Amino acid sequence: MFKSLKHIRWKRVLMLFIWIVSLGGLFALMSFISVKSNDLACHDLVVIIPGEQSFVAREDIDQLILEKHGEIVGRTLASLPIHEIEADLRSIPFIENALVNMDMDGKVEVRIKQREAVLRVINRKGEDFYLDKNRVKMPLSNHYAPNVLVANGFINEAYGDGLDSLQTDLLEGLYAVAEFVKRDSIWDAQVEQLYVNNRGEIEMVPRVGDHQIILGDADSLDVKFEKLRLFYKHIIPKVGWKTYKGVNLSFSNQIVCIKEEDNNINNSINQ
Repeated sequence: MFKSLKHIRWKRVLMLFIWIVSLGGLFALMSFISVKSNDLACHDLVVIIPGEQSFVAREDIDQLILEKHGEIVGRTLASLPIHEIEADLRSIPFIENALVNMDMDGKVEVRIKQREAVLRVINRKGEDFYLDKNRVKMPLSNHYAPNVLVANGFINEAYGDGLDSLQTDLLEGLYAVAEFVKRDSIWDAQVEQLYVNNRGEIEMVPRVGDHQIILGDADSLDVKFEKLRLFYKHIIPKVGWKTYKGVNLSFSNQIVCIKEEDNNINNSINQ
């Protein structure tokens, strides 16, 4: 008997015993926490909306939760429909995501991630809406107007309701131009507005200089903006701001300068 006991790996037995005891303690602790959380009441509702400016206000969040789920403070944590609250908050057009967390002190925290506007669009009917970074249309806010490019002119695409997807190549192109401009600090400072003319071409309104910039469509934006850079760097310093009324960047391998106000092309420069 004693001889057989010598062959037992006591170290392994001890580790197995410790593991079983630890696992049992963990289950006991989890059961205790579960029981405690079932009885614990919410004493505070904290809403976190990151950023200095906000499409939605704290009172909007409070009102939605109150209308949908009643008073939160004072109820047990176990009775709170966390996932339903998150889904309801995500139904607000300005909210991209919402997370609701609870702690053992009875505090409920709601963290909001807002949508990020890239472009403001005013169509031919005067409908006014934003495009966000996910190519989603969303309405204006009563609380906040972000400093983004504005596109107007001969834009026919309408805005539906709530969150609406893009329907036309034109709006896709306007979004692409806005994203391109936003990524470059120089163009972001120079381009003030986008305009769609009656030929369906995208034009840009500059902050500096009284001239027309015709992009055409949104293809090959890196090439077109490089041509615009050459126009500013090499042509304007030689002839001055008043010589040309505009520049057309839509032609391949050419910078086409517009001299007369009637948009007759007077000079083209090969790259």
